Amino acid sequence: MALDKVANEILENAKQEGNLRVQEAEKERARILQEADQKIERMRKADEKELQDALLRMRRQELSSAELEAKKIVLNQRKDILNRTFEETLEEFSAMPSAEKSALYKKILAQGKKIIPMPRVFCPVGEADLLAGLRGAESLTETDMESGLILENKDGTVHLDLRFRTLLETIWERELRDISTVLFE
Repeated sequence: MALDKVANEILENAKQEGNLRVQEAEKERARILQEADQKIERMRKADEKELQDALLRMRRQELSSAELEAKKIVLNQRKDILNRTFEETLEEFSAMPSAEKSALYKKILAQGKKIIPMPRVFCPVGEADLLAGLRGAESLTETDMESGLILENKDGTVHLDLRFRTLLETIWERELRDISTVLFE
């Protein structure tokens, strides 16, 4: 029986050793599963943060695009208003009463003669009589053109465009900021 006792002890020790190893394996399995769960949770949180960041970026981009589009619409409308204002102003100059236009032509001509003495003067068809009694000019010719005057030297090498559109464009470009301020603020 001593052999049975030794065999039982060995068997009992083996069972205990087996149980210990199974317990250790269970602990190791639990630890590995816990680490895996933690890693999965970290990955889920990182993915969620990445998704939230992407959504935030998209919202910002959409907002920026909408703001840019709104500014574009406002600028286009302002441009249209400025263009209409320019054309209306030009029309007012062109349609001014003959006496006022005559006085304005004489002032324009006086300034132009400082640049081109004894110029050849070109004016719109039907407006030569507005410069009646013209002195200090080589000639006066009516031509198909917008309101205003064009001056040339005798040999035609110097050309001074004093049409209302050209004068208004020059003033408009120089004073555009002030004009915009008056119209839009």
